[in-house]
Amino acid sequence: MSSELLDALIVLEREKGISRDVLIEAMEAALISAYRRNFNQAQNVRIDLNLETGSMRVFARKEVVDEVFDPRLEISLEDARRINPNYQVEDIVEMEVTPKDFGRIAAQTAKQVVTQRVREAERGIIYSEFIDREEDIMTGIVQRLDAKFIYVSLGKIEALLPINEQMPNERYKPHDRIKVFITKVEKTTKGPQIFVSRTHPGLLKRLFEIEVPEIYDGTVEIKSVAREAGDRSKISVHSDNPEVDPVGSCVGPKGARVQAVVNELKGEKIDIVKWSDDPVVFVANALSPSKVLDVMVSEDDKATTVVVPDYQLSLAIGKRGQNARLAAKLTGWKIDIKSESEAREKGIYPREETIRLFDDQDDTDFDYEEDFE
Repeated sequence: MSSELLDALIVLEREKGISRDVLIEAMEAALISAYRRNFNQAQNVRIDLNLETGSMRVFARKEVVDEVFDPRLEISLEDARRINPNYQVEDIVEMEVTPKDFGRIAAQTAKQVVTQRVREAERGIIYSEFIDREEDIMTGIVQRLDAKFIYVSLGKIEALLPINEQMPNERYKPHDRIKVFITKVEKTTKGPQIFVSRTHPGLLKRLFEIEVPEIYDGTVEIKSVAREAGDRSKISVHSDNPEVDPVGSCVGPKGARVQAVVNELKGEKIDIVKWSDDPVVFVANALSPSKVLDVMVSEDDKATTVVVPDYQLSLAIGKRGQNARLAAKLTGWKIDIKSESEAREKGIYPREETIRLFDDQDDTDFDYEEDFE
């Protein structure tokens, strides 16, 4: 092995971030193993690795004893004192046993160890980089598809997009550029494995953070997200600054900000509603674009009964119950919707204590499809 080994280790330390001491320690352990395997030797040995000259020497380590039972591991006191008269019982004697053709074996072993450590270090660097990006959004390029996954290149590694995390209204082709949400980063024997999603509610949240500066800087906060990927979503937003309109900030000039998100999600409808800590107001807002007449709250089972005009009942419930279902997910409250006539028949509407909180609903809620189609 040549003295170029030292230069190679310095380069690896600088470019790959692998400690030179770690590499040397690994090489010494591998060389000991190679010596025992190739020369059928069982004794304790030490490798003297001189990086500057590139030389390697093998030393057998034997314990000084009065009576020798295993000559591979022990040496008599008499023989030890022939080497050095100062040896005592229980001392360790080192004797060079370097085989003639050990250099070739050593070079092969060192190459294998360095290659393996470089691979492990690169995997560790990738894992460290991506574990910090869990629940974050990245742009990737579709590489290939099979029955279970779409393989998306994120630069240094391919991520897995499972079939159940793919949007039903999308068709993917190799070389397509898509934004994905990183759901999980795992460490495996084959290196880091990254799972991504196109259906996760977090993707919608991150897309709005990208498009809306007020969300990115914290002026506007996304309080909750309910999503049925590829079809319809609802988000609730809030701002502590009374001068900031959180819904308007997300909509953007002429709907430009929400339009960018809709385009990325291939036409998915998005309702943006104003959050409130009052469940009466929040539930009413969440049922946008439907008009709400009254909301009755049962704190014990966290349920609400909502009264809507007769002509808005189907709008409030939505196609296949979607609007009501998303509103319930968004608010965390059970929602039972009744028409005004049914509520009057049952005597639950109007109530004396009913407060008209919903007259300005059309000004506070935003449905992209309703307002811009």
